[in-house]
Amino acid sequence: MDMAAATLRKRPLSVHTAVSNGNGNGFGVGHGAQEQGEPVSPSARLLEDFYIVVVIGIATPVNLPAARAGIEAQLIRYHPRFRSIQVKDASGNMRWVPTTVDLDYHIIYPNLDDVAVARDPDRAVEDYVATLSTRPMDKSRPLWEFHMLDFPTSEAAATTAFRVHHSLGDGMSLLTLLMACTRSAADPARLPAMPSLPTRTGAIWERPRPQRPRGPWRSRFFATILFLRDPRTLFERANQEPGQKKRLVHRALSLDDVNFVKNAMNCTVNDVLVGVTYAALSRYYFRKTGDADTSKEIRVRSILLVNLRPTTSLQACVNLIESGKESDVKWGNELGFIILPFHIGLHDDDPLQYVRKAKKIVDRKKSSLEVVFTHLASEVILKIFGLKAAGAIFHRMISHTTISFSNMIGPVEQVEFCGHPVVFIAPSGYGPPEALTVNFQSYVNTMMVNLAVDEAQFPDSHELLDDFVESLRLIRGSA
Repeated sequence: MDMAAATLRKRPLSVHTAVSNGNGNGFGVGHGAQEQGEPVSPSARLLEDFYIVVVIGIATPVNLPAARAGIEAQLIRYHPRFRSIQVKDASGNMRWVPTTVDLDYHIIYPNLDDVAVARDPDRAVEDYVATLSTRPMDKSRPLWEFHMLDFPTSEAAATTAFRVHHSLGDGMSLLTLLMACTRSAADPARLPAMPSLPTRTGAIWERPRPQRPRGPWRSRFFATILFLRDPRTLFERANQEPGQKKRLVHRALSLDDVNFVKNAMNCTVNDVLVGVTYAALSRYYFRKTGDADTSKEIRVRSILLVNLRPTTSLQACVNLIESGKESDVKWGNELGFIILPFHIGLHDDDPLQYVRKAKKIVDRKKSSLEVVFTHLASEVILKIFGLKAAGAIFHRMISHTTISFSNMIGPVEQVEFCGHPVVFIAPSGYGPPEALTVNFQSYVNTMMVNLAVDEAQFPDSHELLDDFVESLRLIRGSA
């Protein structure tokens, strides 16, 4: 199976495109297809070197026929971008053009060292996923892949690494897509149960806001682009060369513990997770540096991604797809961001102080229009200065911060993906110039913390994961 798949994977790809003219006739590239394809959005064009990787543990060995059938019947059908490529039109604009999808190029069985797998299967999975950050994708075919690691680890019977280019969608839209392709493990006839979400029927900027000073966040945004950068710490990326390998690691935390702290402190899950991250980075910093001045506090900043879409239920998305209106589902990149201060300091006498600080800062940020402003500013900069200059500005701004941070909500019950019971979901990615990306993902009764780290800078990334576990334990104990 491995050798056959590897042979298929190396075959030259023949791309066939077809765009309907409304009468059922198709036109290949070079016959007006470029003008008919939907334009690639400004947000997607700015994410040229950004990729999302979702590591999924499953409870059974891989059933390849079932996986192929499910991916073809649901994933490719549901999302037009999964059957499209980016093509430049006569005016030089990039457009999405439909193409024929050959699953032999998108479902990959890698050849791994049998000795390494037998010695440490967990490490073999981790090492393989890390190599994906150094392998570019072939842009002559749709930009997604499933890598099947069909051997047991300490966490699952098999592992799948789903890699997708960020231009196909942001983390929230892709997670929604994956969940739309799953079914409840308890009742495969229905969609998985999702947690109730705060209802937002309109755009994010339409929600009521308290009357308070808006603060100088606009000036700080432009100052970050121009000159304002974080102080140098061990979290700042030491090597800014492109193509540095990123290692993706994860650890399960107790969602019950997170909810306990949330209820005890009358805050949100996100407040708790930001506070736990403050605490974990602080523990790691003072241990690694040996700094004896535990009274000091260092402020670095994170790019916190925020979903701009109205709240839509998973069932509503699937209903649109089933009725042939998949184009009405907002799959793409609908994100703004907030520049969120992160405090590095020790509060061993009162670990809840980490959460209090997080809540205070996040509340202040949520009451502003910073997330909308940054989204619109990115599009205006791209329109005025063009892709190359806008990309450089975007990269410069991110490189002046220290961390990327996000938090996503998953199903509250076990799901099946293409007939395979899912044990865990661990999304992360690579591309941002920071050395550290932190992502949280809930699933059933766990909260997975996922780190993407510069491999050379964080050779002890599992120690940092230990700090997240210990930080939540201390905060929960204090609550």
